[in-house]
Amino acid sequence: MEMKKRINLELRNRAPEKVTELVLDNCRSSNGEIEGLNDSFKELEFLSMANVELTSLAKLPTLSKLRKLELSDNIISGGLEVLAERCPNLTYLNLSGNKIKDLGTVEALQNLKNLKSLDLFNCEITNLEDYRDSIFELLQQITYLDGFDQEDNEAPDSEDDDEEGDEDDDDEDENEAGPPGEYEEEDDEDDGGSDLGEGEEEEEVGLSYLMKEEIQDEDDDDDYVEEGGDEEEEEGVRGEKRKRDPEDEGEEEDD
Repeated sequence: MEMKKRINLELRNRAPEKVTELVLDNCRSSNGEIEGLNDSFKELEFLSMANVELTSLAKLPTLSKLRKLELSDNIISGGLEVLAERCPNLTYLNLSGNKIKDLGTVEALQNLKNLKSLDLFNCEITNLEDYRDSIFELLQQITYLDGFDQEDNEAPDSEDDDEEGDEDDDDEDENEAGPPGEYEEEDDEDDGGSDLGEGEEEEEVGLSYLMKEEIQDEDDDDDYVEEGGDEEEEEGVRGEKRKRDPEDEGEEEDD
C-alpha cells in the first residue's frame, strides 16, 4: 500500500507532458493498470514496469512516442496486439519471465514494424524446438532476440548506441569542415619548401662568401709578391748608385 501511494504521488508531482523516461518497477498494479499512468505522458520514450504483477496489457495507455518498453517478470500470457495499436513506434520490447508459451501469441508483434529487439528469456516459448529460427522467421523485422542476432552476435548496449550516434554527428561535422589534416599537410609542405629555400640561399651565400675569401687571399698573395719585388729593385738601384759614386769620385781626383 505504501509503495502504491509513493508511485502515485511521484506521478502526480511530475508534469506528464515533460516526462521522457519513467521507471515503475516493483510497484503493484491494480486490475491490470497502474494508477496515474495515462495518455497524458505524450513525450514518454522509455517505460519500465518490471515485476508489477501485470496480467494483461488491455489498459495500457496510448504512448505514441514510446520506443523502449520493459515488461519483464509479470504474468502476461497474451493480448500483445494492443502494443501495435498504442505503442506503434516500439523498437525494444522485453517480455522475459512472462507466461508466453506459443508462436501464435508472438505473431501479434508482426504489426510492430519498427521493432528491432525482442526479449523472451525465461518464457516457456523458449523451450520449443528451433525456437530462435522460428521467431526470426516469424518476426522478420527484428534484429536481436534475447540479446543476440541470428549469427549469435551480441546486441550493443543502449549507451553504446548513444555514443555511436554522437560519433556519427562528430564525423559529419568534420566532413563538412573538410578532410582532417588536409590543410595541415599543405602548411607543412609550404613550411618545408620555405625552409629548403632558406637553406639553399644560406648555402649559396656561404659558397660565394668562401669564394670571395679565396679570391681576396690570392690578391693579397700577389700584392705581397709585387711588394717584395719592388723592394729588391730599390735595393739594386741603391747598390748601383753606391758603385757609381766612388768611380765618380776617382774621375774628379784625376781631373
